Amino acid sequence: MEKYKVVIPAAGQGKRMKAGKNKQFLLLDQVPLLIHTILVFEEDILCDGIILVINKDEFDDVKQLLLEFGIKKVEKLVVGGKERQQSVYEGLKSIEGDPIVLVHDGARPFIQIDKIHKLVSAFIKNGSATIGTPVKDTIKEVVDGKATKTVDRSRLWAIQTPQAFRHSQIYRAHQTAESNNYFGTDDASIMEYIGESVYIVEGDYENIKITTPEDLLFGEAIIGKRKGEFK
Repeated sequence: MEKYKVVIPAAGQGKRMKAGKNKQFLLLDQVPLLIHTILVFEEDILCDGIILVINKDEFDDVKQLLLEFGIKKVEKLVVGGKERQQSVYEGLKSIEGDPIVLVHDGARPFIQIDKIHKLVSAFIKNGSATIGTPVKDTIKEVVDGKATKTVDRSRLWAIQTPQAFRHSQIYRAHQTAESNNYFGTDDASIMEYIGESVYIVEGDYENIKITTPEDLLFGEAIIGKRKGEFK
């Protein structure tokens, strides 16, 4: 199977976490959140390099963490932008050639290698692809605080990362988005903006994004489950 490079945006300060610092440095099971995420790709034989997009004021801290945890695959540290989309674009600019590129949130530490391989296979077969899960809850359309319609959830998916693209196609999409001042909610939406469809690969519900203090509790529970501490 063809190898890939991964862009990991980790420059945001995560204001909803209310931690007073970049949430990427918060500890889960005594290991920084960002390191949990990086280690998945460090251990994946298909990963040919990690481009880590970080805050310009955190270079020394990140370099120290990479050294402390023996990370070898981070080939570039790139200064991020104000928004996630800008950070991903900066990461894409640093990549040479036209490899498969995955984009994965630094705050999603629980993606598993088998799901990454499933995503890469889907990309090779179908083109652009993203991990996601079917929506479980009832979804309603709300206007002015009132539910106006119940949406058919059989057609709805919660989209996660990683997302897989050919470098040339996602770079072109970001170029177009920047030129038109378009901001998407993820990289798949940027592909949709230029008229490209994105194939959905079913992931799992443990692939959460650590965004709020409550998510840290969920994260510790997932780690405990994977360690076999409880079922």
